[in-house]
Amino acid sequence: MQTSKPIRILVVDDHFMVRMGLSSSLNVEPDIEVVAEAATGEAALEAYRKYHPSLVMMDLRLPAMTGIECTAALIREFPDACILILSTHSGEEDIYRAMQAGARGYIVKSIVREELLRAVREVHSGGRYLDPIVASHLAERQSHRSLSSREIEVLRMVAKGFGNKEIASALNIAEVTVKLHVSHVLEKLAVKDRTQAATAALQRGIISLEDDAMIISFLKRR
Repeated sequence: MQTSKPIRILVVDDHFMVRMGLSSSLNVEPDIEVVAEAATGEAALEAYRKYHPSLVMMDLRLPAMTGIECTAALIREFPDACILILSTHSGEEDIYRAMQAGARGYIVKSIVREELLRAVREVHSGGRYLDPIVASHLAERQSHRSLSSREIEVLRMVAKGFGNKEIASALNIAEVTVKLHVSHVLEKLAVKDRTQAATAALQRGIISLEDDAMIISFLKRR
């Protein structure tokens, strides 16, 4: 007879079919119960305050507030919140930022069901869980030099096709300062030019997928 309390889960994903699929798959387990679903970060915060789940399954790409921002907000308000990232995105920067924000695990949506359940139970029991692909990407990220927030700003604008003068005007800084930032970005990413920098940033998750259309347009023009 089941005597222990079930793992009470809040599923956060902006796609209804994903939430429905996860909930249906998890609810058949005798020790797991999905108590709430949310499609946005703000809704996730409200649901957490109402239901106090024992684990949050969080996607990264949410409208307005990202999954990383929502994770950080939950940890600030509820330091013991147990958060497992489940995302299609496995860029090293996404993984690094999610773990820095307070997530206890990170898995990709292509994971098999048995591994998903293992991750849920491991994280709920107080452990950490990274599937092998995620773990290798995180290890690679930790060996790289970090970009400053200003360097990331400049990199995003470089990827959108802006020249140094335009970046300087937009950020209200000197053009020579932009050139210095670009030089540092190329050095830290270990690339030779602006196109390679944009490509590396996209692959590593430094630039979010929301910028994809502009980035791809820029790369095609080069």
